[in-house]
Amino acid sequence: MTLTRRARIGGPVLHPRVCAAVVAASSAVHVWLAVQNQHGALLSVLMLALAGVCLPCALHIWRHNRVGALRRVMGCAVSMAAVHGVLLLGAGSGGHAHAGVPPSNVAGQNIADAAGAGGLLLVIALEIATALLAATLVARLRSVPPPRVTRI
Repeated sequence: MTLTRRARIGGPVLHPRVCAAVVAASSAVHVWLAVQNQHGALLSVLMLALAGVCLPCALHIWRHNRVGALRRVMGCAVSMAAVHGVLLLGAGSGGHAHAGVPPSNVAGQNIADAAGAGGLLLVIALEIATALLAATLVARLRSVPPPRVTRI
């Protein structure tokens, strides 16, 4: 069945494919970060678990435009934006202290903090965009009448 025919029969085609591709790409990035193990063992395991939760939803969105999968994607994306926002607020503390020693004020540290904050802002923007993409697809699926089934 061609994409044009499917769009006429069963609703939107490009929108769910883009949404599913974004979710799958996000899962792939989480697996890549977990394999690199730059965030520690616990966070690596959490990132692998997150990727394991997201991939089935991406598959359901790609194949069937499942509203339940879209709602889970919206919830996860908003939750991840909130978690990364908390991490961003914690990263902006201007340094960290060890055993009562005042924070270091090395010039290079400010550049590293700015780069880390920029990365977190990018992640938050991508998570919000993912949630909006899923939300607009849910709205579109509500407005599309179900396909007519003729019985023989």
